[in-house]
Amino acid sequence: MTPRLILASLSPRRSDVLAQLGLDHLVMPADVDESYLDGETPAEHVQRLARAKATVISEREPGALVIGGDTVVLDGTRVLGKPEHDRAAVEVLISLAGREHVVLSGIALAGPHGVASSVSETAVRFRAFSEDAARAYVATGEPLDKAGAYGIQGMGAALVEGIDGDYYSVMGFPMDAFVNVLREAGWRYDFGSLTPTT
Repeated sequence: MTPRLILASLSPRRSDVLAQLGLDHLVMPADVDESYLDGETPAEHVQRLARAKATVISEREPGALVIGGDTVVLDGTRVLGKPEHDRAAVEVLISLAGREHVVLSGIALAGPHGVASSVSETAVRFRAFSEDAARAYVATGEPLDKAGAYGIQGMGAALVEGIDGDYYSVMGFPMDAFVNVLREAGWRYDFGSLTPTT
């Protein structure tokens, strides 16, 4: 029997991926401080936050399996968060045009087993495009709630020339990492359900 599954995130994209997998789930966003710790690398940051979000909800919902996630977009060493306004979104997009950047996605699964977590790294190459194209995309409103100012699963797909890694990681839900943390926690994904392996 599939256990009660909770997504500790308001991200519609993460929820969509779970629905695509045929996994019924509840959405209970976790309120955690997302500030960087001194000396923390981006990879350490996304893993720590994914674990923290999953743990906060797991402590309130004993017996459930709780998924936490966090994603950052990196241009070299520069962390690209969600743009504060249209102008910032255009500037970010232009800075990435014709170049490669990296998306780091952390995922964690908390429950009776404790917490299992992993980080996925995916390189994304943008095609060359003009400032007018960036402005037209920003005018759709899609980039404003997304790290790196684009959504690969939406209209932003037209900006992408190619990726090296997990497409779902760029959406914020690294599929390979999810299957691995399930296994580490004693579960197997059985195409629409979860089955204990122990």
